[in-house]
Amino acid sequence: MAKVPFYAILGRGRWASRMHGILARERRRTISLEQTRRGPAESESDYKSRLRDALTATGTHIAWLCLAPGPHIRLIVEAAVSAGVHVVVEKPWLCSRTETDALLALSRAAGCLVAIHYEYCLLEGVEAWRRDFHQRADLSFRGRFLLRRPDHSGIPAIDNLGAHLLAIRAYAVPRSALAEIQCGYELPDERRVSVEKSGENVASIDFLANKEPIVQRFIARLEAALDGADFPFDLGLAERVADEVASLKGKT
Repeated sequence: MAKVPFYAILGRGRWASRMHGILARERRRTISLEQTRRGPAESESDYKSRLRDALTATGTHIAWLCLAPGPHIRLIVEAAVSAGVHVVVEKPWLCSRTETDALLALSRAAGCLVAIHYEYCLLEGVEAWRRDFHQRADLSFRGRFLLRRPDHSGIPAIDNLGAHLLAIRAYAVPRSALAEIQCGYELPDERRVSVEKSGENVASIDFLANKEPIVQRFIARLEAALDGADFPFDLGLAERVADEVASLKGKT
């Protein structure tokens, strides 16, 4: 893409404000897209048409959805893609496999990228794992993501926090066995992933006090993908993570 991308931010919460700030520091122009809620009497087709027209009118290249998950996500992605706009969706990705496959086909036909913001995959340690361990099938993966604060999202911890852990595994050590995933709210803060061989620790990453510019790295990878660079944080990865979450839920 020859031009510097112009972003539409959908959402008005804390994360939307943070994304405006990060993109501004990266010298990216942003605009807030208002009235993204579907009206009580608004049909799906009318809702998508309204959003498509609104995105087209802004002239933006990328829509960043700083929104809680729900059925509106699929509709907004469809609207953005129909407007020729690339999309970033915050995790967790909760669309069904049928919906995801349909969005994959739609986005490919339109030449649009649908990205899932798995930011912790951009940690230096995780990138090193992908370089050193990506093809290894003799490792086991453990992950813990615990938050001291209570849940304000209404999203189960395995979906909300587990998605980060399982995305790291799928991205960096996809052939590893899954040894343990622990997620929860109102517990002592902990964010750690590790890989083991025969019960012995091979490597671990403690990202509780992370200060790396992982969101900025994601933006750089996203924009490079618009010029044809490889981009693994797509709906294909989202499907694999969602399948792993579903499998873990089935075991509880």
